[in-house]
Amino acid sequence: MKLDRIMWGIILLFIGGVLLLENLNIIDFHWGSIWRFWPIFLIIAGVNILFSRNKSQLGGYISIGVLVVMLTVLFVKGQHAPVNETTNHFNLDIDDDNSSTQTQLFDLPFEDDTLAKKTILNISGGGTSYELKDSTDSLFIAKVQKRGGTFSLMNEVLDSVRTVSFKMNNKKSWNMGDGGNDVKLKLNVKPVYEMHMNMGAGEVDFDLAPFKVREFNFDGGAAALDIKFGELLPISDVHVKTGVASVKIRIPKILGCKLTSKTGLSSKDFEGFEKMTNGTYETSNYNTSTKKIFISLDGGLSNFEVSRY
Repeated sequence: MKLDRIMWGIILLFIGGVLLLENLNIIDFHWGSIWRFWPIFLIIAGVNILFSRNKSQLGGYISIGVLVVMLTVLFVKGQHAPVNETTNHFNLDIDDDNSSTQTQLFDLPFEDDTLAKKTILNISGGGTSYELKDSTDSLFIAKVQKRGGTFSLMNEVLDSVRTVSFKMNNKKSWNMGDGGNDVKLKLNVKPVYEMHMNMGAGEVDFDLAPFKVREFNFDGGAAALDIKFGELLPISDVHVKTGVASVKIRIPKILGCKLTSKTGLSSKDFEGFEKMTNGTYETSNYNTSTKKIFISLDGGLSNFEVSRY
């Protein structure tokens, strides 16, 4: 019995099954709810080490049984939304050691000048749920419900390019046991943005339709992505690189789109696209549309879905 293969096969089936059930709207799985149970993976690894050299069927059955029980626990707990505890509200970078859930508020004023012709927005930090649904008169607003680590905001202008970097500091202090962090963002609609996101695990729910997004880049591990793009610029580029993830991208029908994918064992659902002879995918209006979006997808074991609205 090749125990390692069987155990990895069960884990992959578990992840794929959860993602499929989510896509079919059968369950609502909250990945942030299972962070507190991360020691389960230490137990699974320990059991595997104990019995990996034991060629008896009994040892193999014990290992597989423990794995199935642990994944069942994660499946049950993941369907419960994280409970938000009582939050104390503070100004920027003020913490309260007596509260396990704290709030950081960031408000970067908008300078309506000609110094910056492009705004680069860098966002990094794992174990976090990011949401962008609203605009603001400021340039950038972030409200952080944090349970681990501390976030920081930097702003600089160099050679007509403004760079805004929002990131989590003190990575060694991340407390995955408290369910991760929640970040709600707001942006000004006037600048032209180049966005870069880098995160290990987490969730991203962005409605970018009201914003001028020239380029969007995402690099993450185990993530859930739901991004909606608009039609305010003649050309936009989207690059998504993931490990194990669920990725949903929505684009306007008016945009002509060319899509390339390097997705390994990932599943693909490209609604309204035609596969070309060179392996790319295009919408029927790609050649005639005056506005275009180019999407590049790269993932190991992920579910990619691109739809038009």
